[in-house]
Amino acid sequence: MMPCPDNDTQPSSRNCAATFPVPLIVLAETDSTNNHLTQLCNESQPPVREFTTLITERQTAGKGQRGNSWESEESKNITFSFVLYPTFVEARRQFILSQIVSLSIKEELDEWTDGISIKWPNDIYRNEKKICGILIENDLSGSHIGRSIAGIGVNINQEVFRSNAPNPVSLKQITGQEYDRYLILANIMKRVKAYYSLLQADITGDAANRIAERYAHSLFRREGFHRYADAEGDFLARLLRIESDGRLVLEDQEGKERGYRFKEVQFSSHETNSPSQGFERFYPHPSLFSLYPFIHRRFNR
Repeated sequence: MMPCPDNDTQPSSRNCAATFPVPLIVLAETDSTNNHLTQLCNESQPPVREFTTLITERQTAGKGQRGNSWESEESKNITFSFVLYPTFVEARRQFILSQIVSLSIKEELDEWTDGISIKWPNDIYRNEKKICGILIENDLSGSHIGRSIAGIGVNINQEVFRSNAPNPVSLKQITGQEYDRYLILANIMKRVKAYYSLLQADITGDAANRIAERYAHSLFRREGFHRYADAEGDFLARLLRIESDGRLVLEDQEGKERGYRFKEVQFSSHETNSPSQGFERFYPHPSLFSLYPFIHRRFNR
């Protein structure tokens, strides 16, 4: 375990643990940042502090949906997890955690490039390519969230992707510039803290509504009709709204509303006129993490 990366090419990252906006743990290597942080939380006395962030320079078995792994070149990207204790959030309203994490990353990437959006429910896209993915593991305490660990991968300085992932992209590929990963990570965590504090002060009032509105405004393909497919076949529809529980509501060309939970709908990755081609499921490709469905465990504090 290192206090911070010892890298002369990133002087602004040196000694960052002492000045980082949240408690920071830096590892040279781990299998999964979510696994490692979960183990720390389960075994540590006193408890791991809220917002504690664990980042690794090399991740050997990043966690994703359906056993997928994801590609991240050593010391090129941001692969990290952080812990929250959102006991004020009811389990039925857990989607709000997805919204604040997604917005924090999307809005930080907005500072470095254009075309950033949130692809429902949780992927971060730059135009038609995926730049970030998220996995959140929630532990339930009664009807509320006792602990939440968010695992995140953001493609920053990687120039070549060799896996069979269909559409990864990095900041460096977009702009041609090298970035201080720890500066971006610090800014993301500042945004998470700000959103979380706002939500904590007003979970049932205007704050939650404002977060939901900002999330909706940030969505991928939020305007116009696009191709989708569900169990009944292909159709054209426009994004109508996202329900408070995270359900996607589309409106087809006949004006009919269609509601979907996670994994129940597909969208066309290439706006093709052929109804049988170009469809990619809303759950993620293997390049990065996914958030949904939330992983639940009963948790007694």
